[in-house]
Amino acid sequence: MQDTESYIGKHKTELDTPALLIDLDKMEVNIQKMADYFSNVRAELRPHLKTHKTPIIAHKQIAAGAIGITCAKLGEAEAVIHAGIRDVLIANQIVGTQKIARLINLAKHSEIMVAVDNADNVQAISEAATAKGVTIRVLVEVNIGMDRCGVEPGQPTLALARQICESPNLKFEGLMGYEGHTVAKPNRSERETATREAMQRLIEAKHFLEKHGIEVLIMSGGGTGTFDITGSILEMTEIQAGSYIFMDSTYRNVEGVGERFDNALSVLATVVSRPEQDRIIVDAGLKVLTKEFGIPQPIGLPGLEMTGLSEEHGKMMIFNGHVHLKPGDKLEILPTHCCTTVNLHDRYYGIRNEIVESVWEISARGRSQ
Repeated sequence: MQDTESYIGKHKTELDTPALLIDLDKMEVNIQKMADYFSNVRAELRPHLKTHKTPIIAHKQIAAGAIGITCAKLGEAEAVIHAGIRDVLIANQIVGTQKIARLINLAKHSEIMVAVDNADNVQAISEAATAKGVTIRVLVEVNIGMDRCGVEPGQPTLALARQICESPNLKFEGLMGYEGHTVAKPNRSERETATREAMQRLIEAKHFLEKHGIEVLIMSGGGTGTFDITGSILEMTEIQAGSYIFMDSTYRNVEGVGERFDNALSVLATVVSRPEQDRIIVDAGLKVLTKEFGIPQPIGLPGLEMTGLSEEHGKMMIFNGHVHLKPGDKLEILPTHCCTTVNLHDRYYGIRNEIVESVWEISARGRSQ
């Protein structure tokens, strides 16, 4: 296998395939556009690492104005903290003796913050933090309609917040709520109505805590599809958008988002067979592309449609006579879900003006523990 660094300076079509490409110019414009929005509102940006899973990109986001990084998993947090990023939120519950020990150890090297929704978990984190002599920052996750994790607004939220305030070596910072059930609604008006309804539950939870004497410093939530809806709510202090940095064909169809950010991620593939005039096969299948949001499609080739994915192959059908691809030719494919596609790859090839500028290891790839 060719040393990946030896590709630097070569045309992108010289890459071996399948290869995950970043259009660096487009990515950098996306980073700046999001930073520009948050320079004009009260809320700040805490972008989600689960999209790109790479510390150098996280550093770029922080350099553009982000206050810190959001991670989905403990392993992701370890990867970015080891790369020098200090302000990290794990927007998830860290449960069990082994994982809590890892969380506590990170507090020696960062300002780690974690979400909770369970009293026993709060007690376990407090006991471990006390034994280690560190303080853990904590957000209570509130269920705002997604019906995944989170306590209900009102008394359940108040009870958990009080427990945190009274627990040694824990610092109650505020509340978190994710409106994941609204972020991909294509119609802007419908998305805004659903989002504001969901976030109202988080706002009411904040006011309820304040009524009972508990200060709520942080209100965290939001995603790429709702960054400028949730981000415009005065009570919100930070937004966890992630996919905006690369985009994908799903978000491209979300009104008000697809027009603002460009698709910066693609998978380069090679035609390995053209057994019929109307059918070609490429070397990109389920092991390098995901399809939970639909089958990905080739870029810039009208009349060519990917119709199926198996483990190692992608099947494409030709619907006009102007597609002249033959075995050995290369083409790019636009993912339908950037986050899960990235997690299938070991590295990015950063492309600028069609030339390979950099090769970045995806160090948090597969860090699901």
